[in-house]
Amino acid sequence: MNTNYKLTGTPNSPVLIFSNSLGSTYQMWDELVPLLEPYFRVLQYDTRGHGGSDKPEGPYSIEMLGKDVLGLMDQLGVEKAYFCGLSMGGLIGQWLGIHAGDRFHKIVLSNTAAKIGDMDKWQERIDLLAKGGMPSIVEATMDKWYTPTYRNDNPEAIEKSKAMFLSSEVAGYSSCCHAIGGADFRNDLSKIVTPTLVITGDDDPVTNVVHAEFLAEKITDARLKVLSGRHLVSAEIPRQYAEALLDFFIGMSTFDRGMHVRETVLGIEHLSKIKGKTNAFTDAFQELIANVPWGKVWTRPGLKKKERSFITLSAMIAMGKEEEFKMHVRAAFNNGVTVEELKELILQTAIYCGFPAAYGAYRAAEEILNEKGIKY
Repeated sequence: MNTNYKLTGTPNSPVLIFSNSLGSTYQMWDELVPLLEPYFRVLQYDTRGHGGSDKPEGPYSIEMLGKDVLGLMDQLGVEKAYFCGLSMGGLIGQWLGIHAGDRFHKIVLSNTAAKIGDMDKWQERIDLLAKGGMPSIVEATMDKWYTPTYRNDNPEAIEKSKAMFLSSEVAGYSSCCHAIGGADFRNDLSKIVTPTLVITGDDDPVTNVVHAEFLAEKITDARLKVLSGRHLVSAEIPRQYAEALLDFFIGMSTFDRGMHVRETVLGIEHLSKIKGKTNAFTDAFQELIANVPWGKVWTRPGLKKKERSFITLSAMIAMGKEEEFKMHVRAAFNNGVTVEELKELILQTAIYCGFPAAYGAYRAAEEILNEKGIKY
């Protein structure tokens, strides 16, 4: 099984997997990615039968789709991840929580239910598609996905969403309809012990608040978040949706978020040393560092962490702060900066910061390269 995927973010960050809804591709998550990249390596993938992934002859099952996720994780060497699945992706998340919960730190089940409709209704949709193709249900799907207000105010987004839906192949879509129709986790939810957040839209006509409340009640360690929107609430209100994910995955405070990003950039070993040296004399200063540079600046989506590394390294060279420069050279590699890029950065600073400053930076950088065993 060849799964089409996109993996973005810095190497030292934990992986967050997004699983799409029926009739969509991994592009449905695109607006969320910049908001979450400061914190995670984001893995988007096309479910079997969708987008660029293989579309073998069906019907499919949710078990099959869940095993595809585990196979992709194994392929990429991802031992443990965070997971967020919407609708069909939420069914996949339930299967993963029941059968492979130890592979996930936390799970988000969004706009989904333990059982979504019955097979007779799904068969009616399959029969309709066989006669009229994807265009026969596109308008009804947009009505279920988005509120009237959003559709009226965002015509370009709706056209893009329609194009994504119409690009689906009937066979793959229908095979996934079989998977959804055959899934029923109502008696298995107590087996999910991974911390879980259940999200739904207050106007979702497919998987409503009652469905979400049932999931939250039956899952061992679950909480519920109701947002304003319909079925594709993640696309309708991406900022609010991203905030809900961050609150659950990392924490609500600026301090918690800053410490998370600080760890992914500087590394857990370095952060452990800092914590070990923190005392009553320095704790207020460490709290300030966690909240302001890390919690309020490094978490902003306007620049990628790699770009922030470039800026920080340049500033350290300009100020002649050798120890801090070496710390951020280590961090730069965690953020995906290459040796060649580091060489070019120092060369550029020689022009604007002075040759002595650049010479010192080359010497300090070589020390870190040798320390880490990196060839240059």
